[in-house]
Amino acid sequence: MTYNKITKDILTAIIDIVGDDAVITGHDGLEKYSHDETEDLQYYPEVVAKPRSTGEVSALLKLCNEHLIPVTPRGGGTGLSGGALPIMGGLLITMERFNKILDIDEQNLQATVEPGVITEEFMNQVAAKGLLYPIDPASKGSCFIGGNVSHGSGGPRVVKYGTIREYILNLEVVLPSGEIIWTGANTLKYSSGYNLTQLMIGSEGTLGIVTKIVVKLIPAPTTDALMMASFSSNDAACKAVSAIFRAGIVPSALEFMERRGVEWVMEHDGIVFDLKDDVMAFLLIEVDGTNTDVIFNDCEKINQVLEEFGCTEVLFAESAAQKEELWRIRRTMAVSVKSNSIYKEEDTVVPRAALPQLIKGIKDTGAKYGFESVCYGHAGDGNLHANIIKANMSDEDWNTKLKDGIREIFELTVSLGGTLSGEHGIGLVQKDFMYIKYSPIHFELWRGIKQVFDKNYILNPGKIFN
Repeated sequence: MTYNKITKDILTAIIDIVGDDAVITGHDGLEKYSHDETEDLQYYPEVVAKPRSTGEVSALLKLCNEHLIPVTPRGGGTGLSGGALPIMGGLLITMERFNKILDIDEQNLQATVEPGVITEEFMNQVAAKGLLYPIDPASKGSCFIGGNVSHGSGGPRVVKYGTIREYILNLEVVLPSGEIIWTGANTLKYSSGYNLTQLMIGSEGTLGIVTKIVVKLIPAPTTDALMMASFSSNDAACKAVSAIFRAGIVPSALEFMERRGVEWVMEHDGIVFDLKDDVMAFLLIEVDGTNTDVIFNDCEKINQVLEEFGCTEVLFAESAAQKEELWRIRRTMAVSVKSNSIYKEEDTVVPRAALPQLIKGIKDTGAKYGFESVCYGHAGDGNLHANIIKANMSDEDWNTKLKDGIREIFELTVSLGGTLSGEHGIGLVQKDFMYIKYSPIHFELWRGIKQVFDKNYILNPGKIFN
């Protein structure tokens, strides 16, 4: 596909649509939008536009479609797959001014929000009304809800409450042609033709730009308990995960952390934690609900399971402050790992009972190719974030052999019944591995869908597949 550059006339038209104060062209101003949180990749757009309304987004897309200008939508810039990188230059449309919570409907337990609303701010506002929006990725303090929708994001509490797909009822979307549609209905049931809402979730801005989101809410739990379980090996900790569910307990969160990740959090963030010499892995387990007796009964059952799998110690958080401190260890782990070494993060997901084989395979692959790894993630979902650490690996091996090692990790993941990404998306950095999981017919179907929505391939080109 051949794209055109943004000429002076097109730039003037962009300014006419959004206003001079909402357009960035200078190199220094563009730098912020040239990267996200994906490794050290950097691609500069030619122009950044900051629309304020659905009509402005529509006019921008219509203009770019007519002139074959590539367009990259951008949320909070917290992505880990390169989905917001403007690899073809062109126009980057940032949704940062779409930052309003338009309505919280307590009667119907739903809300209407703009895509630039920060996830944690939305969670806090609905919590103040006794409601819960349970999709809480680690970057919830800075990521946008629109980006969460586009990437199918999750977080720790997906294990009990379900994925983001179960909480998005309807979307207002601007198509690449500039046409504006609602994808579904503000109802809990939907059986009227193809489900365009679900198609948009996880499409990573390749089919349209979301401008309004109707979200399902649920009553908030009134109490919870949190425990940190220690193990002498990764294998023992991972084997305990599926056993907890087999015992009839569904925690509201069940997170896995390797010792080294905890060590780096302590070094990077100054968190004080009593890390015993014989502890190699942790499970952070939360149980919530409305009945304290039921919660503590569940905790007792979980504790029995943990003992069966050689748990060396269980720390029960005794206060809200201690709970927050334990959660901070988990939530800051990605930043702490990143601060220590050049790294790549792979977002693997398998059926939860296969976690022991997955983490062993990651370690074996690292030994084969010479890289190290720190693993953590949403063990209750089988979703393991494998952070591959350069450490002492030579530059030549890192640049030439590492890709083979990552491929072997994904081949193992797929062989265990899993897939390439649980919540980070495919974007730019994982698309070369898609063939491991998907057949030529999958690519044919995807390209057909892309062409129906975006016949000129202007919207977020080069993402998910070539």
